[in-house]
Amino acid sequence: MPTFRNPVLPGCHPDPSICRVGADFYLVTSSFAYFPGLPVFHSRDLVRWRQLGHVVDRPGLLPLEGLDVSDGLWAPTIRHHEGRFYVVSTLAVERRGRTTFVATADDPAGPWSDPVPLEAEGIDPSLFFDDDGRCWFTACRDAAGDVGPGELWMRELDLERLKLVGPTHVLWHGAVRGAWVEAPHLYKRDGTYHLIAAEGGTERNHSVTAARAGTVTGPYVTDPRSPLLTHRHRDPGEPVHNVGHADLVDTPDGETWAVTLGVRPIDGTHTLGRETFLVPVTWTPAGPVFAPESGGVRLDERLPSIAAALPEDEPPAGREHFDGPVLGPEWNSLRGPVDHLTGDGLEIEAGPEPLSTLGVPAFVGRRQQHVRFRARTSLTFTGARPGAEAGLAVFQNQDQHATLTLIDGEAVLTVRESGVPTRLATAPVHGEIVLEVEGDETGYTFRAGCATTRATTRATTPATTPATTPATTWATLGTVERAVLSTERAGGFVGVYLGLYACGTGRARFGWFDYEPA
Repeated sequence: MPTFRNPVLPGCHPDPSICRVGADFYLVTSSFAYFPGLPVFHSRDLVRWRQLGHVVDRPGLLPLEGLDVSDGLWAPTIRHHEGRFYVVSTLAVERRGRTTFVATADDPAGPWSDPVPLEAEGIDPSLFFDDDGRCWFTACRDAAGDVGPGELWMRELDLERLKLVGPTHVLWHGAVRGAWVEAPHLYKRDGTYHLIAAEGGTERNHSVTAARAGTVTGPYVTDPRSPLLTHRHRDPGEPVHNVGHADLVDTPDGETWAVTLGVRPIDGTHTLGRETFLVPVTWTPAGPVFAPESGGVRLDERLPSIAAALPEDEPPAGREHFDGPVLGPEWNSLRGPVDHLTGDGLEIEAGPEPLSTLGVPAFVGRRQQHVRFRARTSLTFTGARPGAEAGLAVFQNQDQHATLTLIDGEAVLTVRESGVPTRLATAPVHGEIVLEVEGDETGYTFRAGCATTRATTRATTPATTPATTPATTWATLGTVERAVLSTERAGGFVGVYLGLYACGTGRARFGWFDYEPA
């Protein structure tokens, strides 16, 4: 039986939501305090995904500056109705919902409208379009009294005014007494409304639970089979844990699949963040059955029937020369846009904000997507005053990260844990330098090199002048334990980013960037 390899979106892509338009599938995930926010992906087979852009891609739309990295844009839902795409999401501050909003677009690649605030409390908003064309907004919030701690609630969304109208309906308080219920999504099957939710938190007890009703506003009755999907009972040594937060989609040929989040821990810790996995679903008179063949999320799963052939092996990411007019959609900054130039490398003007603040540092990064990888970049740093730094960052959050930077003519390896920086090693460098980090199951090993001699390569044609490439002399500065940059050690909800940054004064030019899975 042909299979594919989970996760379908490796690296920090949590809280996935999915919809289908004809033969095309569209998916969004949380982005927290990274900018641009709410990445949008497209696929034809549910396995191979290409990023189209972001929903929140213009400065000033939502206030991210001053937020912890794990605050920001949480748990979006994407839906399509009568030619228009809708995304609802929440801006979270200090781990609580501050503003819930809706954005719309005729093309999921954008442009998306400015976010429209909704009169909604809580987090994890979702939309459901019923057969009569009415749109229902659902979310989760703190419950009143002793029925909680959380509850799912509903109001109608006026699509013309993008405003919640009518009465509030409390739908459900979850299947597990004393557990917070979140991530509501509604589906209608054979006249029955199925409410899928998540309970148990986002760690080991995470799970998918369900309720059902004969009318859209309820009352909803707990599906006694809950949880329908969880790995809370699995052996700690299993490759996937923390499974939950599911959204369902039907394929054109009648299959149902779920996207769900999970993590891949090693020795009890993970650095890649919560990733997006694909799980088969079948329907029975009792409701949906997740992973009917296995009972859980598998790294190797059967291929959807719409996928005509096995996905090709993942090619190396290759060298990014930053030769386009803008950065690719896989690159993000922290809390807001960063002034930069592309076209002949990436140039970043050093800024006053270090990575350890809640401001907008001069940083651009991309997700770490593999435990085993190697990332390299070339750097020249001009106009730097004493103490200024530029280089490569392995970034978990503002209090937990490692940097390999050029400072006052030396390559310096520093690790910050619980907000306390420790300089681990230095090495003298000069000219254009190359910075490298290599990751594996044990840790992150940092190296710095500089071009000291030049090696001649054969000319491509007899009339061509022989080409030269720099021969690099390497110095290994040290290894940072992988667990130091894990979510379990650092807290929060995000995975590691690999970034380029500059702090102080001067101009950093990154000639290229390599990211290679091992």
